[in-house]
Amino acid sequence: MTLVPPGFRMLATYRRAWLLKDLTAGLVLTTLLVPQGMAYAELAGLPPITGLYTSIMCLLGYALVGPSRILVLGPDSSLGPMIAATILPLVAADGDPERAVALASLLAVMVAVIMLVAGVAKLGFIAELISKPTMIGYMNGLAVTILIGQLPKLLGFSTDADGLIEEVVEFGRGLADDLVVPAAAAVGLGGIVLILVLQRWLPKVPAVLVMVVLAIVVSSVADLGDHGVSLIGTLPQGFPPLTIPTVPWSDVAPLAAGALAIAVVSLADTISTSTAFAERTGQEVRGNAEMIGIGTANLAAGLFQGFPVSTSASRTAVAERAGARTQLTGLTGAALIVLLIVAIPGLFRNLPQPALAAVVITASLSLADVSGMVRLWKQRRVEFSLALAAFAGVALLGVLPGIGIAVGLSILNVFRRAWRPYQTTLGQVDELPGYHDVRSYPAAQTLPGLVIYRFDAPLIFANAKTFRDEVVALSRQDPPPHWIVVAAEPITDVDTTAADVLFQLDRTLDERGQALVFAEMKDPVRRKIDGYGLTAKIEPRHLFPTVEAAVAEFRAQTSAEWTPGPAVAVAEPGRPEVV
Repeated sequence: MTLVPPGFRMLATYRRAWLLKDLTAGLVLTTLLVPQGMAYAELAGLPPITGLYTSIMCLLGYALVGPSRILVLGPDSSLGPMIAATILPLVAADGDPERAVALASLLAVMVAVIMLVAGVAKLGFIAELISKPTMIGYMNGLAVTILIGQLPKLLGFSTDADGLIEEVVEFGRGLADDLVVPAAAAVGLGGIVLILVLQRWLPKVPAVLVMVVLAIVVSSVADLGDHGVSLIGTLPQGFPPLTIPTVPWSDVAPLAAGALAIAVVSLADTISTSTAFAERTGQEVRGNAEMIGIGTANLAAGLFQGFPVSTSASRTAVAERAGARTQLTGLTGAALIVLLIVAIPGLFRNLPQPALAAVVITASLSLADVSGMVRLWKQRRVEFSLALAAFAGVALLGVLPGIGIAVGLSILNVFRRAWRPYQTTLGQVDELPGYHDVRSYPAAQTLPGLVIYRFDAPLIFANAKTFRDEVVALSRQDPPPHWIVVAAEPITDVDTTAADVLFQLDRTLDERGQALVFAEMKDPVRRKIDGYGLTAKIEPRHLFPTVEAAVAEFRAQTSAEWTPGPAVAVAEPGRPEVV
């Protein structure tokens, strides 16, 4: 195993033919990094310049150790509200920006520690804690939250509301009290229209850059600052020194909770984005290496007055379309941003704040997936309900509780499926080899005195009672079967609780003169029940390598012949249904 960082390995295999493409892509990427960096910084409740510091350092950090050749990390619209929800309640009443920056920087360092430790411990599977339906609901809730929160800024006024409902009320009150600044509304709404039109009809044109340049020109010519429009102002010149963020110990626990939520979302977003682009480039997605890459990027940002970052699908797509081949694209972007803040920090002094709100709002629209909700409604109502619950959690309780709800719902859904798995009985179908689900084949033939039962899940503490109740119900048919054959191929595990249940179930059936028989049990599962001592308690002659072997033995003992239905199908756990 080599310890050479991926960035150095990339340099060793770099091709001269890639250089011009990477430099050109880096220039194109910068046109998106600068306005989005400043906009997402404000979304997180931080000064715009911190978005540029963050962009520079995370690009450098990921280029050094990140495994992907073209992923672009940076400030992200999905993390902005989470950062704000974490740090703003801890900021002093006067909204001290220095304290906000220190909190955000420490938050980035905490995210980095979580990512690095999890990456080294090979916990990349954490990204799978959020299912696709709950992620859709979460992102839709986030989109609505961002949109509503940015509307006052888009129209030139501000509110002190906290929470979506309160924000809606305060926004309506601002409209009723005539707080809208017409010039600000014109810039903001015009900016949204311009970005959406260019993205729809001229996708190769850098829509955000065009809007920002036009907004600066209009602001300079029309003196929008004198008409009540808030402007960015001159950015601080130069680059911040290495800074160890310090905050009171009382703030550490709330920051840690926020860092954990941000780490989960950031990793899930990165894995999904890297998977999509890896399929195009033929690269392999390595979740644990991505965690280390994201961790390093967050650490670099946090030590230079930045805030937590994630992968950006939109910026990665821009870099790819511009011809990016390696992380030199990101390094070029970082170098150009450094040049900007060192040499011409006043370039954006006349940029209207509503223009940044327009950038954020159009980004929030890209987070929304209404078609995904419609698809879930049509295809699987249970998963639609999960998505809707995640949406409601974000919209009504906030982004941090929302991500907790999303993760919790995903885990509960897995538990629900394990608790109530699909169960059925099997029969023989004419001219079709094997044994088949009687739900799919109601005319399937059965053997008198024999039931073939299939349980499609690991047999664990959560569903052992479900299994037992169904087998007992099947044993009470009229006439009662002599054998209940468990087609055990789908059972991938048996824990100690389930083993005890099996032992008691076997004894109960033995007392009734019935036999519990297993067929096609996987070797790892067989070794486990051997270790539990269960094999010695269940007669070895009741363990068969295949269902066919069990059926053949039963027929040899009873001379039973196949007869057409009725077959017993499992409708619900404990409630057999005659088909």
